Amino acid sequence: MKQEEKYCIVIPCYNEGMRLPIEEYQSFLHDTSHVLLCFVNDGSIDNTLQILEELQIQHRGKVDVVSYPNNVGKAEAVRRGIHFCNNKYTHSFIAYLDADLSTSIQECVSMTQYLKDPIECCFGSRQEQVGSIIQRKTHRLLIGRIVASIISRILKLNVFDTQCGCKLFTKNLSIQLFEHPFISKWLFDVEIFLRLVTLYGRQRATEKMLEVPLARWVDKGVSSVKMTYIFKLWVDLYHIHKTYNLANNKSS
Repeated sequence: MKQEEKYCIVIPCYNEGMRLPIEEYQSFLHDTSHVLLCFVNDGSIDNTLQILEELQIQHRGKVDVVSYPNNVGKAEAVRRGIHFCNNKYTHSFIAYLDADLSTSIQECVSMTQYLKDPIECCFGSRQEQVGSIIQRKTHRLLIGRIVASIISRILKLNVFDTQCGCKLFTKNLSIQLFEHPFISKWLFDVEIFLRLVTLYGRQRATEKMLEVPLARWVDKGVSSVKMTYIFKLWVDLYHIHKTYNLANNKSS
């Protein structure tokens, strides 16, 4: 019999032993009962799995851990985590979030308020506004804006920040968006938007999603994405663009 959960958050982890903000997780889990945190250990070779299993023991019913012996990349780790939760739990909403909590769990949970008809997908945006706190290293900000502008042009959608690691979905939509593996290990966020377009058409897709400026986002440290990926990024974008353009042309 499936366990009842209102909201699941999938958190991919790869060698996060030294970076996991355990106190933040402990505090959230102590104060919240209606959210399940599903950690996906993506072939870590440090003590990540041990830390996650200890957290699971301390917070039974609030934490689940899925572990894979080999590193499959963030895209597949998230996809498998969402499949796992959708098969095991009964919930209305599901999200994925970066393990370092650059976006807090509390803010991620608060964004469920936007998932009301017709919105089926909402996502955080690191867009500075009056009163917000967005802390990003200068070089990452510059590279991020260049990449985001190109991606936005490819998508032909007015999305400011495609790559923020805080995205929420209705359960029904997540089943469709995460059914098949992604082309890219790191640019799968782009594919999510393109899958929405393929599913609903461009006009309806824009009505189904909402970009929400974050109140706070703090760059917590070293990214697990290697700087050399900046070169492969363009190859991934090319294959993504070609694949989904072909799919959309066939369906139109």
